[in-house]
Amino acid sequence: MKRHGLLHAELNRIVAAMGHTDTLVIGDVGLPVPHGVPCIDLAVVPGTPAFAAVFDAVFGELAVERATVASEIHAHNPAMVALKGRLEAGGVPVDELFHEDFKAATRRAVAVVRTGETSPYANIILHAGVTF
Repeated sequence: MKRHGLLHAELNRIVAAMGHTDTLVIGDVGLPVPHGVPCIDLAVVPGTPAFAAVFDAVFGELAVERATVASEIHAHNPAMVALKGRLEAGGVPVDELFHEDFKAATRRAVAVVRTGETSPYANIILHAGVTF
């Protein structure tokens, strides 16, 4: 049994198997999962687990080269705007796409992690980097 970090076995397997430029989506409870893309469904009840908790756990394990969010966050989700700023301040570039284009981009993900988050546009695509 692991002592720290991600404890979810399937999520650990996905992160460990990712290569440079592979993408992993962390999404709110309403984000549609494209056919053929595995879904790691963590949602228990609305709000649990929260997007922030899942993001922090995954981000702590995955080498992230860049991220992508929906541009609609600016009008609808101040927490996601703050996360974008935090990532950029830490040297992680964050691209923005219109939500419909964001959803299309999820088709290329190795998996979608569904949280119980119910705030609008609480979704991010993490692009794997390298550790060397």
